[in-house]
Amino acid sequence: MVDLLDRARTAVGDRADLPGMSLLEHLQELRKRLVYSLLSIGVGFFVAYGFHDRIASLMIAPLTKALTAHHLPAKLVYLNPMDGFNFYLKIGLFGGVILASPFILYQVWLFIAPGLYQQEKRYLVPFMVATVGLFLTGAFFGYRFVYPGALEFLIGYSKQFTPMVTIGEYTELFLTVILGLGIVFELPILVFFLALFGIVNSRWLWKNIRYAILVIFIVAGIITPTPDPLSMCLFATPMLALYLLSIGVAHMVHPDTRNKRKKAKLEV
Repeated sequence: MVDLLDRARTAVGDRADLPGMSLLEHLQELRKRLVYSLLSIGVGFFVAYGFHDRIASLMIAPLTKALTAHHLPAKLVYLNPMDGFNFYLKIGLFGGVILASPFILYQVWLFIAPGLYQQEKRYLVPFMVATVGLFLTGAFFGYRFVYPGALEFLIGYSKQFTPMVTIGEYTELFLTVILGLGIVFELPILVFFLALFGIVNSRWLWKNIRYAILVIFIVAGIITPTPDPLSMCLFATPMLALYLLSIGVAHMVHPDTRNKRKKAKLEV
């Protein structure tokens, strides 16, 4: 941890020669990017809400399939008259965030761009494509493989009972798995920025891989909806693959960090 903090301080010091902005200018820029992002989410909300029936059917399909396979009533229930209405509002909100995500990411890039060198700004298009692509890949992996397997295990384990799955509880479980995996799949993007600012490099990531594996399994154990080791490994395996991919990303961003340092010392 101390080593990472030292690297972060060094990265900030190395960029001291970039054109600076006052604190007030930073806050004004942040406010502008937030306003633009919220407006884009609002537009995305109305677009997604127009398809709320189709999106709801896709969300409920894994549960319906699992319940039908065990000859159980395949219906969600509600305990409050507002539950159904809130369910469709959540669909519109999260659908709007996903639809607006490319524009939101562009606003994030514009906010951090003043802290980048000119040659680093060429990563804009790869950043946009990779961020959206990795999130959608993680969400699809969760929806297609992890979530159906978790429901099959949970419903099969409790098949002697009559299920009464409420809309609110099901939505919470669905979003935890799908959004959780979508965010986890963004690990290479996080490493990309850490490597870009010189805070980590591929050698450091490889050296600390044993600790990374421990953290990965702890995180997998927290976000896995079932207690069985197989589901935890199903979560941890892509996370470990993403960590290895992140090592390659860090090497591509700064492949010759050590050589540059040696050259700088020789010049001194």
